Amino acid sequence: MSQNDSQIGTPSSSMLVTLAASVIVIAGMKTAASMMVPFLLAIFIAILSTPLMMWLTERKVPTTIAVVMVMALIVTFAFVIGSFIGTSLNDFYGDLPVYEEKLKAQLLQAAQWLKSMNIELNVDELLNYFDPSTAMKMVGKIFAGLGGVLANAFLIIFTVIFILLEASTFRGKAQRAFGNGTSAVEAFARFSQSVQQYLKIKTLVSMGTGTAAGLLCWFLGVDYAVLWALMAFLLNYIPNIGSIIAAVPAALIALVQLGPGAMLVLAAGYVVINTIFGNVVEPRLMGRSLGLSTLVVFVSLVFWGWVLGPVGMLLSVPLTMVVKIALEETERYRWLAILLDHD
Repeated sequence: MSQNDSQIGTPSSSMLVTLAASVIVIAGMKTAASMMVPFLLAIFIAILSTPLMMWLTERKVPTTIAVVMVMALIVTFAFVIGSFIGTSLNDFYGDLPVYEEKLKAQLLQAAQWLKSMNIELNVDELLNYFDPSTAMKMVGKIFAGLGGVLANAFLIIFTVIFILLEASTFRGKAQRAFGNGTSAVEAFARFSQSVQQYLKIKTLVSMGTGTAAGLLCWFLGVDYAVLWALMAFLLNYIPNIGSIIAAVPAALIALVQLGPGAMLVLAAGYVVINTIFGNVVEPRLMGRSLGLSTLVVFVSLVFWGWVLGPVGMLLSVPLTMVVKIALEETERYRWLAILLDHD
């Protein structure tokens, strides 16, 4: 064996090769994000839909009819939620000029009061910082990214259909392809169960967050309370920062509509809600069920959001679980899976 060959086989050189290959793979994923996102979304939708489809087939419903029923339920749910959000946002954008005028009047009053105390205040600059449309544009970017995915709705729907049709025969095909002793089927089953458990917990936490936020807005008399509740519910699927983004437009509307006092009460309420659900309930449930540390969850949010955009934020935890399960199946990199664990 030559000296160059022996150097290639050293642990340090192997690590460098692995890192280089990882950089190439990540760069390729980022370049192909527009093509990968619809397929990734379809895979996760199919994984979520599989238990319902299996439940139907166990009750003697033909596979084709079961798939049609599941897809009809998914499409109906997506259509209802999308229609409500679109209508509410259009109504809100129609009322924005009224809110902007109210905000400008409030700032003029504040400027006059400060001027009486020999403090100069530039109202135009403050309007740039406290602009409801700016906050909604920030939220709109998230929905725009998700809406861009919906442009491939037919591709996603047909991909989900084909995956569900293949689900019943997947185990047999994997065993024939890799042998009866393969761990691929068990690894995929663990991944599917982890994704389903994650989304079940996340949905319950998001429902709690959205309900609490909506009740808070309704109690204070903030306009579009149902919209803010639904926005808090949906954006809570984005770990760590989703609830913060959802609170910004509601707080600004409270400021414009009800004044600074109501805004401070609303902001304090959102902090309490997010602290209870986001920093107490969710990390404990997620850590126990998924085995991912809070730091790993946050870093995965940043990383997958950078690679795949808004959908990457939504899928950051499931995608990180895929990586963790793959590392656990490899003896050489099992130590990385241990580092990702919550204990």
